[in-house]
Amino acid sequence: MALRPYWKGYLKLSLVTCPVQMMPATSENEKVRFHTLNRETQNRVVSHYVDSVTGKEVREEDEVKGYQRGEDEYIILEDDELENVALDSTKTIDISTFTPRDTIEWIWLDTPYYLSPNDPVGQEAFSVIRDAMESQDMVGISRLVITRRERAVMLEPRGKGIVLWTLRYGDEVRDEETYFEGIGDETADSDMMPLIQQLIKKQTQHWNPKMVIDPVQDRLLDIIAEKKKALKKPSKAKAPASGSAPSNVINIMDALKKSVAAETRTGK
Repeated sequence: MALRPYWKGYLKLSLVTCPVQMMPATSENEKVRFHTLNRETQNRVVSHYVDSVTGKEVREEDEVKGYQRGEDEYIILEDDELENVALDSTKTIDISTFTPRDTIEWIWLDTPYYLSPNDPVGQEAFSVIRDAMESQDMVGISRLVITRRERAVMLEPRGKGIVLWTLRYGDEVRDEETYFEGIGDETADSDMMPLIQQLIKKQTQHWNPKMVIDPVQDRLLDIIAEKKKALKKPSKAKAPASGSAPSNVINIMDALKKSVAAETRTGK
């Protein structure tokens, strides 16, 4: 079954635009997940929001977001107010800045996605943007609205495609010096160092995904397999593959010439 794109929109660099689609680069679909059931009936248990004071169930239309400003005191924000906060970056990844790849440290990288052309017509424009960044070891910086929150994103060329990384917000990254300042300045023992280096060399292996298998997951699957032996496996209907909408792309060379000319004029 073909996977449905997580997001569809446009990749834009000055006047060069191409339709693209984005897919999560990682998945947790294979993890063993459980539902909470009623032991007596084996029906699923459904959760509801309950007023913490009255104990009464709250209807969905009465639920609202609130920012706490004091004890039992909140500032109410309506859905339309939350939606209006986001900028016009819901459908376009407009690359506004480029920076050397090695200047962005690992701690700023959050969630990876695979970015690829969404239409054969846009492949040439996509390839030009990708290869130009690759040739200069640059990455693009842009913004994108994901799940109603605007995120800074980094676009990194990778093979035939582009890996889009969401970047962490500044207040999410903690200064390493705060945690490392208590470590002493002792240097490594000259007699112990060769022994440790020898041990590292002996235990060195090429990277293999099997190094990060989940043994708990494997044991759970074994238990579930034993319990499924007496049960019939229900068949699942296949979902229809989603089609991609055609889009027009302007002449790439003309767009590049106009973009460079515009940058030249503004730089005078």
